[in-house]
Amino acid sequence: MVDVRSLFFSAASTGNRYDVYSLIGDPVAMLVKTLQDCEMFIAGDNTQLRELLHPDKQPIDLRYSLAHAIVPVGQTSVDHSLTTSEVYYILSGQGKMHINDETQAVGPGDAIYIPPNARQFIQNIGTEPLVFVCIVDPAWRAEDETVYKND
Repeated sequence: MVDVRSLFFSAASTGNRYDVYSLIGDPVAMLVKTLQDCEMFIAGDNTQLRELLHPDKQPIDLRYSLAHAIVPVGQTSVDHSLTTSEVYYILSGQGKMHINDETQAVGPGDAIYIPPNARQFIQNIGTEPLVFVCIVDPAWRAEDETVYKND
């Protein structure tokens, strides 16, 4: 089976950077990812996740990764930490963010900075799914995450 995307684009690696070209050789100026086209999976912290942009998965020159996350009603993500910084931006729902020994209520329009190595989890305290965007910088890698399942 032919991958239709390969008919239209090719990527040339230049070190850690990828330049994307159409078949006629022009650089591609834009990459648009549709949320519904991104496969949903359960992340290590038990959130429903869809990766929108990741430099290891698309031929783009990007330092960070961008994902869409959902915590269902009445659920909590698993306590975890990253060696990298992370930002959550709440799109809808109500939650309680826990970072180290701090706790704060969060809702739509709130941006939350999570420093490297901070233990964190988010709890859905509302009546609808808690939906947010995650930015990890540098881009998320499994070896940068520790999940504390039995503490």
